[in-house]
Amino acid sequence: MIEVRNLTKDYGQRRAIESLNFKVEKGEVVGFLGPNGAGKSTTMKIITGFMAPTSGEALVCGYDVFENPMEVKKRIGYLPETPPVYGDMYVKDYLEFVAQLKLVEKHKISQFVKNAIEKTNLGPVQNRLIQNLSKGFRQRVGIAQALVSDPEVLILDEPTVGLDPKQVAEIRDLIKELRGQHTIILSTHILPEVEATCERIIIINQGKIVAQESLSNIANATKNTTRQVSFKVRRNHNELIQKLLSVTGVVRAVAGSAPGSVLVELNGSDDAVEMLASTVVQSGAGLIEMQSMAQLEDVFLKLTYGAAET
Repeated sequence: MIEVRNLTKDYGQRRAIESLNFKVEKGEVVGFLGPNGAGKSTTMKIITGFMAPTSGEALVCGYDVFENPMEVKKRIGYLPETPPVYGDMYVKDYLEFVAQLKLVEKHKISQFVKNAIEKTNLGPVQNRLIQNLSKGFRQRVGIAQALVSDPEVLILDEPTVGLDPKQVAEIRDLIKELRGQHTIILSTHILPEVEATCERIIIINQGKIVAQESLSNIANATKNTTRQVSFKVRRNHNELIQKLLSVTGVVRAVAGSAPGSVLVELNGSDDAVEMLASTVVQSGAGLIEMQSMAQLEDVFLKLTYGAAET
C-alpha cells in the first residue's frame, strides 16, 4: 500500500533523512516514532507529495508520488502538524470545500461530510466559525478534513496535540475503528498512544531508521534492554537499596529525589520484576507505590536518547 525506497532529503548542507526503506501493508496501523528533528515530518511530507525528495522513491497504492501526484492525492488523507483549516469558514462548509478540492463526486459530498463529522464528533459545532473553536475542536476539524474523501491511506502527524484527556481517548477509539478500513501511519511523540492503537512501529533517529518491529516483538528491537522501576516506601529505604542490589538482574538501585523513593534499573525479565516486588514487600519497608517503565519506552530511549550519547 505504501512503499518507500532509499528516500533521502537534504536541506542545503543538512541531511534530514537518509536512505529510508519501509513498507506499510493494506489495513495496517503503523506508528512512526522519533525525537524532535529525527525526520518524521519530512518523511510524511514527501509521502503526501508536499515536498520532493533529494533522491529515492515513494509509492502509494502502486503510484509514484511525483510521477502520478493526482492519483496519489485521491487516495490519501493527510493531517499535518498544524491543521490546514480556514478560520473564517464554518466547519461544515469547510469540509464540503475540502471534499470538492479532493474531487469527491458531487452526489457523495453530503454523505461523506456527514460521515466525517460523525466520526470526529463535530456535530455540535458544525455550524460555527472555525476561528471561534477551541484548539481541541480545530484539531478535530483537521482530522475530519483528512477523512472527508474516505481515503485508502491516512497519514496523521501528531493527531492528538492540544486535546484534553477525554478527546485523546475519543481519537484513539476513532483510530481503532478505522483499522482495517484504512491504511494508517501515525506519527506521534506519545508512546501510550502508539501502544493503544498501532500494530507495528518504525523508529527513526537522526534521519535513519533504527528499528522496525511489531509491538508484540518490540523487546527484540534492541539487545540488553533494561527496565526502570521506581518504588515509594514508608521507611528504611537505605536498607532496602542494599537488599535490592542483591536481587538477580538488578543493575543499579539508588535513592530518588522524593522522600522514600527508590529507583531501580534491571534487565527486562518479568521474573526479575516479580522478584524485585517480592523483596520490597518482605523487607518490611512499607510499599506505597511501584511503577515500571513501559517496554516501548525502554526501547525508544535506548535507540534514540542512548544513541545520541555514544
